[in-house]
Amino acid sequence: MRVKGSRRRRWSWGVAAAAVVLAAGCSPGGDSGDTVTAAGENGVGAQPTPPPPPPPPPTPTVSASPSPAPPLKDGTAVLVRCADMEDPYATVEIRNPNAREALLEVKTHFVDANGSPLLDTSNQVDVPAKDKVTYRVPAKFQYTDRIAHCEVEPVVRAVR
Repeated sequence: MRVKGSRRRRWSWGVAAAAVVLAAGCSPGGDSGDTVTAAGENGVGAQPTPPPPPPPPPTPTVSASPSPAPPLKDGTAVLVRCADMEDPYATVEIRNPNAREALLEVKTHFVDANGSPLLDTSNQVDVPAKDKVTYRVPAKFQYTDRIAHCEVEPVVRAVR
């Protein structure tokens, strides 16, 4: 009888050990159960999973460098009204042909009755893109009684 009982105990211990191993998720002789064996989790034909490939290197982005703006064209100026004693300002209309705002230099000449220059002026005026501005050019007080006529240079230089 003793022999029979010891076999039963050995078999019981073997079943208990197998149950502990299976409950822990380990295969006999395995380590932690976190890795998949060549036979797979269920022991049926699964292959080991290779590590994921490294991410591709970042693609360099090409940003368009700003192209230089085309050079500014000169504008035009037209005399609207000459200065006199009542209003000591010449009125000039300045046009900007450019697609962007421009600083234009307008030159105005105040002349006496003999055709002699009394006063030459140069003024820089901001003019919006594709627009015109009416600008009043001041004449010095001491010349207003002698101004016979005014002249404006028709081409105004683009400064910036």
